[in-house]
Amino acid sequence: MANLDLQLGVKSDPIEYRYSFPWLFDLLADLNIRHVQLGSFFEVYQLPDTFFEQLRQQADDRGIAISSLFTAHRELGGFFRDEPGFVEVARRNFERFIEVGGILGAQSVGSNPGATLRDQMATKPQGVATYLDHMKELMAHATKHGVDWLTIEPMSCLAEPPTLPDEIRDFAEVLIAHHDANPGTTARVGHCVDIAHGYADADSNVVHDNIALLESTLPYLYELHLKNTDAMFNSTFGFGQAERERGIIDVAQIRDLLLDNAATIPVDTLVCYLEIGGPKLGRDYSDGQLAGQLRESLDYLREAFLPSAQAV
Repeated sequence: MANLDLQLGVKSDPIEYRYSFPWLFDLLADLNIRHVQLGSFFEVYQLPDTFFEQLRQQADDRGIAISSLFTAHRELGGFFRDEPGFVEVARRNFERFIEVGGILGAQSVGSNPGATLRDQMATKPQGVATYLDHMKELMAHATKHGVDWLTIEPMSCLAEPPTLPDEIRDFAEVLIAHHDANPGTTARVGHCVDIAHGYADADSNVVHDNIALLESTLPYLYELHLKNTDAMFNSTFGFGQAERERGIIDVAQIRDLLLDNAATIPVDTLVCYLEIGGPKLGRDYSDGQLAGQLRESLDYLREAFLPSAQAV
């Protein structure tokens, strides 16, 4: 069996407009968590290089690596829209996101591909084709800026591909074939998989649960989002005691699945990022709860998700 090194990290979403990055880095350093996935925020596409140079130094000073960038707001989904300007804005912003990743020294930059509007589902095939065509060019842009991987997040509904196992396979295989044909000039492509994503249809029937969808991604898996959810994959939350009582995610089961399939997974180190929104944003009675929520979830994941003999 191949070895797979599971490591913990945190996606930065819950500090957005709430706490500074140094605050997050200090908290994680205290917990001996060394990976951050920078979640996008609205200003990220227009800030100057100097902001990101300073941010990288702030992380370095605390022994933290900004290992990955990933969108937080579905804002790079314009490849699925045919109104004037949407595709061009998505392309321009994705290019800048990649450039930011290069400045920060990240190994990967990613997003979910986008959404077909519910009243225009017939446009989905064209949206998929547009997205894949642009991704092939973005793979070259990533290589130019020192980013090794572009990542795709499988989602939970037919309007947001890839969701079904065949979509998950097809998206990856098209782009992997492009990389294989251009290995020196394109970044690799993999999936950033959310363990709380499953597919329930319009009649609330669970067609593919989160385990089935995770299994379908294993040959293409690059990184993981760790969060809890309910039986319908509706609300998402962390791994505090009360949250575990209402959630369905068994992180030990997922750990064992990953380790048992290590030979199938294309990386030797799998960084797994806690991805939660945190408490209600912008309230004096709730903002202060974030540190405790992060600590409680990370302490649990360290114990229940990481192999027992493995340090963070």
